[in-house]
Amino acid sequence: MKRVTLSSLPLVCLLASGLGASALAQSAAAAGTSSAAAPGVAKIAVINFQAAVAQTNEGQRNFGELQKKFDPKRNQLKALQDEIDNLKKQLQANGDKLSESERATRVKTIDDKEKEYQRSGEDASNDFQQEMQQTYQQLAEKVYGTLQTYAEQNGYSVVLDAAASQQQAPTVLWASKTTDITAAVIQAYNAKSGVPAPATPASSSMPTAPAPTHATTPRASGSATPKQ
Repeated sequence: MKRVTLSSLPLVCLLASGLGASALAQSAAAAGTSSAAAPGVAKIAVINFQAAVAQTNEGQRNFGELQKKFDPKRNQLKALQDEIDNLKKQLQANGDKLSESERATRVKTIDDKEKEYQRSGEDASNDFQQEMQQTYQQLAEKVYGTLQTYAEQNGYSVVLDAAASQQQAPTVLWASKTTDITAAVIQAYNAKSGVPAPATPASSSMPTAPAPTHATTPRASGSATPKQ
């Protein structure tokens, strides 16, 4: 299986993106009505590959589970931040009544806790990003297999990735709706995986920690050739 890598566009944007059910259904219907290419003419499709991965039932389930896994750490950091804020308010309110030594002690306590908050936050963010990447990577490789099969079965010669990154504009600047196979690939993967749709939308369990995301798919042999 070809390896699918990530770059920098936040995945959380896709989990809360405007790819609603109606838009996906319209894209799927349009893709289903596209005609076969004439002999000797390349049939081209586009896909927002990262959105396809995130919007599968399995993707919504997996990312929701990852969110829940990090909720305790997120709550712990919030409690520490609240404690720091309260200590600062107390110091500001009573600072002129404290001795120099007492004031210095309180300032040091706040400084130590802020450093602890920063270290813990960075560690949690790094752990989250690593697990997000692993979660995405494992699913993206399976979705890519479905994409390749779908493209071959429907006679596409080339599939271009329509997703954008923070470093560059999207590869596809414009494309007819009939060429967009994002929804169709999502539906094909859901049917293949057998994973039911989650009870709540992905956006309701959207990860709040920074996460790496944008998928750049590898160039593959055969009919499907997702482009970076």
